[in-house]
Amino acid sequence: MSEKLPNPEQIESEDSSDGNEALYERFQLTVDRGQESIRIDKFLSNRIEGATRNKLQQAMHLDMVMVNGNPVKPNYKIKPADQILIYSDLNPEETDVQPEEMPLDIRYEDDHLMILYKPAGIVVHPGSGNYHGTLLNGVAHYLKKQDPTLSEKQLPRFGLVHRIDKNTSGLLVLAKTDVAMRGLAKQFFDHTVRRRYQALVWGDVETESGTIRAHVGRNLRFRKLFEAYPDGDHGKEAVTHYRVLERFRYVTLVECNLETGRTHQIRVHMKYIGHPLFNDDFYGGDRIAKGTIFPRYKQFVDNCFALCTRQALHAKTLGFKHPVTQEEMNFDTELPTDMRAVVEKWRAYTNSVGQ
Repeated sequence: MSEKLPNPEQIESEDSSDGNEALYERFQLTVDRGQESIRIDKFLSNRIEGATRNKLQQAMHLDMVMVNGNPVKPNYKIKPADQILIYSDLNPEETDVQPEEMPLDIRYEDDHLMILYKPAGIVVHPGSGNYHGTLLNGVAHYLKKQDPTLSEKQLPRFGLVHRIDKNTSGLLVLAKTDVAMRGLAKQFFDHTVRRRYQALVWGDVETESGTIRAHVGRNLRFRKLFEAYPDGDHGKEAVTHYRVLERFRYVTLVECNLETGRTHQIRVHMKYIGHPLFNDDFYGGDRIAKGTIFPRYKQFVDNCFALCTRQALHAKTLGFKHPVTQEEMNFDTELPTDMRAVVEKWRAYTNSVGQ
């Protein structure tokens, strides 16, 4: 028997957490050539610290353990040179979520999951500098009120399978059970979740639709910023599909379909192709990027900035298979008031000056 691994992160891993999207990992290992043929649940419980046979069996029943590309059940007998892939919903953040009362906009709820609408300006998850007032603080209070027997340790650090930025509005799914968490997280990792955003971007986007492929990683000098790296020598693979919804001469309303979920992916990718998001103060969208030099135009843009004081990005639709019933779930929400007001203002401007 091979020596027990000190901890699962030391297996070759791919971390897909990236700060605001799929909070997920997978581990890979190869069975030694001299390994005796034993049940895979027993083998893995001896190899991965903290992984009980019960937890591993649950994962296998959810098709979260693959051998040579195929899902296996706990009674599978491993063979030398087997390639084992283990999906894990491990979340490296250990911040306890303190229940705090706040209004929640719950669009759907059952025994397994919740769909919430997050307004702009709200942080999703407690972290450095934001331990209170986050969406999950409110969810913790809501669940605690439903079931007062829940301890704070049981409240939903585990329930978050993706995020959206503080100043992005839109839909989020949270798991209420461990089974739902694993099923949803696997779908995010496998890129089978359907996510469509709407964004107002600077400039007249040249093509009606397109695909942006460029790694996204931290800026090498300014760690709070992310950058597109087309050569793939830094960051992680990122793919964004877009199509034009409406043109307003100097700005364009686009729909973005995420194939991957990287931190600031849409914001970084649109900047990379020369179309930063309107009023995105991180990536150059908070100043006039396209248009005329006339004072009246500058005043018009300033008025638009005042209407929408954050990046004009909205997580509009969310679709996935229910992790328990396997039913196809699809959710949609309208543009929020601030983005809708800016779009209307640009539409009126375009009509006034002519196409």
